[in-house]
Amino acid sequence: MQAQLSKEMQQHTYAIMNRIEDSHWWYVGRRAILESFLEQIVQNSKFKIQNSKILDVGCGTGGNLEMLDKFGAAEGVDVSDDALEFCKSKGLTVHKGLAESLPFEDESFDVVTALDVVEHLDDDIAGLKEMHRVLKTGGKTLIFVPAFMWLWGVQDDVSNHRIRYTKKQIVERLEKSGFAIERATYANITFFAPILGGRTLMKLTGIKPESENIVNVSALNGIFGKLFGAERFWLKNFNFPFGVSIVIVAEKV
Repeated sequence: MQAQLSKEMQQHTYAIMNRIEDSHWWYVGRRAILESFLEQIVQNSKFKIQNSKILDVGCGTGGNLEMLDKFGAAEGVDVSDDALEFCKSKGLTVHKGLAESLPFEDESFDVVTALDVVEHLDDDIAGLKEMHRVLKTGGKTLIFVPAFMWLWGVQDDVSNHRIRYTKKQIVERLEKSGFAIERATYANITFFAPILGGRTLMKLTGIKPESENIVNVSALNGIFGKLFGAERFWLKNFNFPFGVSIVIVAEKV
């Protein structure tokens, strides 16, 4: 019964994600930040953008894959049949597979991304080691994970997260998996206070919405998305000391 409920929850989450990831402020702002990091990765990498192969681990319903296609030949892998069906309906190249056992040969990709994925894994180090294995020597990985367990909220439950990391924790796991860290910074400092306040209020009152993503007001999304995405300009030159998420760039040496 519990497994069935979990599957239904995941189906519900993917349906929401597919519906809102092109407009919801969180996804729009995050993609703007990630695109900026990828531009820097490409500029500092040995491979040519036209020939680059990119793998998005835990590609979900494909919103990030469409952005990654700007930087090379992007492919996705996910364990969910529902998520893969959404991707295929968009004409994206995707494969079914576990993050902890990727269905690819050693040294197959120039860039491997895991964008709000590692926190879902029962064995995060196993997943990171697999990413290291399929990455070419000199290739880069871009990781995005949620920060701080005391920021745990309804969306963590809905999304079946296992953990929210500190920067030290995720860096240590990457290094243990064989990566050399190039950059690690917190992100989403803009909405840190309201998110902390909202989640604290929910804990105190016991009020829990079905999902924190269900509020999708077009006017607010436009403003909030631009505010969140504008962090990319600061993050080009500065590391944030705290935030709702963490961004890491690492290299396979």
